[in-house]
Amino acid sequence: NMGARSLTALVGGYAAAAGMASLGARLLPVGRVEATLWGMILSFLIFASLGLWAFHERRLWKVASIIWGGALLSAGIVMAIGPRP
Repeated sequence: NMGARSLTALVGGYAAAAGMASLGARLLPVGRVEATLWGMILSFLIFASLGLWAFHERRLWKVASIIWGGALLSAGIVMAIGPRP
């Protein structure tokens, strides 16, 4: 149980933070450099928040579904939108 929670917090949290940062950088209405910087800055906050929450929440199924689902959803949306023009 603790191993699955740790894997979800570390690997899943990283994947979710990277996907959300990429999505944010893609959707922000500013220049490419500024959007990338804001995405990178926010990714640290997202990763830390998800990691702390993963060990705070009692139900592992809820943690895993939200973190892994968020990672898959954000990465899927980024792939569907495509690169920034």
